[in-house]
Amino acid sequence: MKTLLIKNVNTVVSCDANDNIYKKVNIYCENGLIKSIGQEAPEADEVIDGSKMICYPGLVNTHHHLYQFFSRSLPQVQIIELFDWLNTLYEIWYGLIQDTIYYSSITGMGELVKNGCTTIFDHHYVFPANSGDLIGAQSQAAKELGVRMHFSRGSMDLSKKDGGLPPDTVVQTVDEIMKDSVELIEKYQDNSFQSMNRIALAPCSPFSVSEDLLRESAILAREYGVRLHTHLCETIDEENYMLEREGVRPLAYMERLGWVGNDVWYAHGIHFNDEELKLLAETGTGVCHCPISNMKLSSGIARIPEMLKMGIPVGLGVDGSASNDGSNLLEELRVSYLLHRLNSSKKAPSGYDLLKVATIGSARLLGRDKEIGSIEVGKCADMFMIDMTRMELLGCDYDWTSALATVGLKAAVDYTIVNGRIVVKDGQLTGIDEAVITEKAAKEIKRYLA
Repeated sequence: MKTLLIKNVNTVVSCDANDNIYKKVNIYCENGLIKSIGQEAPEADEVIDGSKMICYPGLVNTHHHLYQFFSRSLPQVQIIELFDWLNTLYEIWYGLIQDTIYYSSITGMGELVKNGCTTIFDHHYVFPANSGDLIGAQSQAAKELGVRMHFSRGSMDLSKKDGGLPPDTVVQTVDEIMKDSVELIEKYQDNSFQSMNRIALAPCSPFSVSEDLLRESAILAREYGVRLHTHLCETIDEENYMLEREGVRPLAYMERLGWVGNDVWYAHGIHFNDEELKLLAETGTGVCHCPISNMKLSSGIARIPEMLKMGIPVGLGVDGSASNDGSNLLEELRVSYLLHRLNSSKKAPSGYDLLKVATIGSARLLGRDKEIGSIEVGKCADMFMIDMTRMELLGCDYDWTSALATVGLKAAVDYTIVNGRIVVKDGQLTGIDEAVITEKAAKEIKRYLA
């Protein structure tokens, strides 16, 4: 039995249903689960002094493209919008191999974990021929870091010659995709409480996949009890494309193919109209908000204040590193707060509202709000802690629930704990040698981009 005691934590922001805030308590964990929050102080294998710490639930990232970590900040894609951006980068992405995925995943996830993220969903949809075991490479990286990982079997089958956006080099047939999807579900889907691995089926977008692929993916996902994810209503270009090709708006098209329900969540969801928001609310279909990517690509501002008011499940994501260009959910949290204050004034969500979007809200999108997303007895010991005596945090004492959105954090957290394991200590990853990995990753970037 592995045990962890965090002694005398100054402040715990639980993000639970009652919005409990605990002062001067001990958090005791056994085998990755929180066993007590209070004055009990059992002996433990590891003990952390929490007397100067503010403790939050681990952040949950619900949309990312880790492979893009190696194609971020490229000058040729800095001032173009989504369709042109994709067409430019597809000519780089078809060169992905297993090493590229391993090093981009371990560095991208490393940045997330150092900034308080404990669960990561990655939307990987580029599987070039003879590229190796790409999901296996991600799995290895996740294990070394100690992060809770949700993989996806993304896909594209509609190339330019078929009326889609991607080139032939990055698409596959429906049969190939379905066969591989079954194999990956059977290998990585762990439905047990506290599991470290799960997988979703995630065709890329309506403009890169066929009707057959979307329909078959929905059938297969429900047969195996896994979740469904895709990009939707991200840009006006997408809306016009679907109106021209199918004669309907994107959400109506997805509804026709079985892509609504509480096992489905969309990335972005910027251009939903009033009736579509009602459908999302009625069906429990979720939305992952990616504000920085939406701003960089000039895609628009999602109607998050209205979604939250209507009870639509909303989570937070960093999106691909090439459209962000980072992997920091704390930064996403603060930008989201500021963006909606600017756009919605008094109707905007508070900083604490958005903290809950990034924790329990994101956990709900992944179907795991009973396990993660809040600090409660019986839940997984996923949390992060920050030394509240840092000079940069002076004055935050009056509202620690909103401080991460209003003030923000400009450096790595002090501790990140996943499943009761310390994966960041004093701002450094414990599972890997950062200097060694960074040097090897830099060499792979040069090889890949060459």
